Amino acid sequence: MSLPTELILFPMIGIVSGILAGLFGVGGGLVIVPALNLIFVVFDLGVPAESRMHYAIGSSLAVIVFTALSSARAHQARGAVRWDAFWRLIPGVIVGGLAGAVIADAMGNRSLQATFGSFVILIALYMVVGYQPPAGRRLPGVAGTFIAGTLIGTVSALAGIGGGVMTVPFLLWASTPIRCAVGTAAACTLPVALAGVFGFVITGWGQPEPPAWSTGYVYWPAVAGIALASVMFAPMGAWLAHTLPIARLRQAFAILLILVGLRMLTG
Repeated sequence: MSLPTELILFPMIGIVSGILAGLFGVGGGLVIVPALNLIFVVFDLGVPAESRMHYAIGSSLAVIVFTALSSARAHQARGAVRWDAFWRLIPGVIVGGLAGAVIADAMGNRSLQATFGSFVILIALYMVVGYQPPAGRRLPGVAGTFIAGTLIGTVSALAGIGGGVMTVPFLLWASTPIRCAVGTAAACTLPVALAGVFGFVITGWGQPEPPAWSTGYVYWPAVAGIALASVMFAPMGAWLAHTLPIARLRQAFAILLILVGLRMLTG
């Protein structure tokens, strides 16, 4: 596969993931991971067949580092980040992010693909139902937030997503206003992604015959092309969210996610 073709494919993934992330408020990893896995299957980029999902997830988390920086800054500028909740979640998030990478490394490509497919279907169902946990509780203590952060970080690193889909409901359950829940989840996404990337770099280090321009399980040509386009087009998705019939589009996107999840389960 020639470099010019790569330069077209990766930004295209970034455009789609950026717009969808801004439009529906879900992590771009839901798009990036299956798209990269497909590219690694179809084109010869030197990615080992037994590690395609590992490279897809590791690269997705690296992209999320850049998009999380942009998103967190935007929410902080609007005063929508609860820093007390952020700092209490971070230790568990970091531990979970590293643990998720270790678990992923121990799993075969097929098992990891099925795990991702199952998680995508669950997210799609959550989007359709639109369930929000009842508030009325306070943020748990140190032990409770550590456990919550560890779970968020582990699942996020294992699936190559930012973690907002889990962090927001948790913060809503702890009586955090929706605006602050979303902003705090965006801020938490950065350490989730950083810990996950570090874990995938370490666990993927020394793999036999790695693809060129990769570090561990992170494939940098994909990261560069996707991240640049995703950061540029995420604001367009946010703008479209205020102009299009979001409820119907959300249902259509959920159906698409279910199809993607089923394909990952059976492929």
